[in-house]
Amino acid sequence: QEPVGCDKFKWPIDKERAALAAPSLPTLTSGAETPKPPAAVTVALRPIADAALPRPPERPQKPETYAGFVRVNVGSAGLYTVTISDYAWIDAIQNDGYLKPKGFSGVTGCSGARKSVRFDLAAGSVTIQFSGVAKDTLSVAIMPATP
Repeated sequence: QEPVGCDKFKWPIDKERAALAAPSLPTLTSGAETPKPPAAVTVALRPIADAALPRPPERPQKPETYAGFVRVNVGSAGLYTVTISDYAWIDAIQNDGYLKPKGFSGVTGCSGARKSVRFDLAAGSVTIQFSGVAKDTLSVAIMPATP
């Protein structure tokens, strides 16, 4: 059972929630490159069978779900959060390998934010994959982590 309420995340996500709630959030097709972090976008997803993900998700997926990915050019190495609006499995891939999360926090009952995962990213390109999504869009904020 996950905690209920925006104040139950393990770290502050006020900046991420504000970015995800912006009325002018750009929509990207799956596979597109995001603006450099900090960035927030909506990703148009595809059915998992048609998603053409760069690597298989690390968790088995249900066939009736949606998936997609974005590429991010990280300017400087460090700890980053990937915060999403709805439930999804998140894989971060850099230098042809899956990155292990440095932290995970998920809650229910928080308008606009469902899950936040921290990754230690090197400077350069990283692929962020989303899978197991119940609908065909997902809003995501990618930002340097705050303590």
